[in-house]
Amino acid sequence: MARRYDPDRRQRLIDAAIRVVGERGIDGLSHRSVAAEADVPLGSTTYHFATLDDLLVAALRQVCAEPRTSVESWRRHLDRDGPVADGLTDLLEEVMGGDRGRIRLEYELYLAALRRDALRPVAAEWLDGVVELLTGYTADAATARALTALIDGLLLQLLLTGRPFDREEARRALARVSG
Repeated sequence: MARRYDPDRRQRLIDAAIRVVGERGIDGLSHRSVAAEADVPLGSTTYHFATLDDLLVAALRQVCAEPRTSVESWRRHLDRDGPVADGLTDLLEEVMGGDRGRIRLEYELYLAALRRDALRPVAAEWLDGVVELLTGYTADAATARALTALIDGLLLQLLLTGRPFDREEARRALARVSG
């Protein structure tokens, strides 16, 4: 039997993995669940991704590069006139005004690096990119790291509590840390 030409299969598997994690969490991810979601034979997942960690790395890389999440999208918010705290507040307001399920998914993939060594370099690369970017708008790298930690903390608290985004509270906190 001839092999079916399917040049987009790898990408469909990554997209399916992202959907599975979004719907069921990391624990719901398996080669079988991704194959079913992508509507491909089970062997396709292991052909393209030998391990689940390989698939998670590809998914996290894709999520980190998406327009809303990418470091470049952060730069667009910060390149506006005004204090860095204003640009970051605008960014957080835009993020929290969107689909919180999507933000939950992004953090689920990002925080999976706590237990999965293969994901750590990807998560660290994104963090380092954000810190490098923020360093250009702050006094030093230490301030940029503090801002990055504050942003993560604010977003995680909003996700955990379901509270609405308080623009003024966020802006005051970001201004305090950014100086």
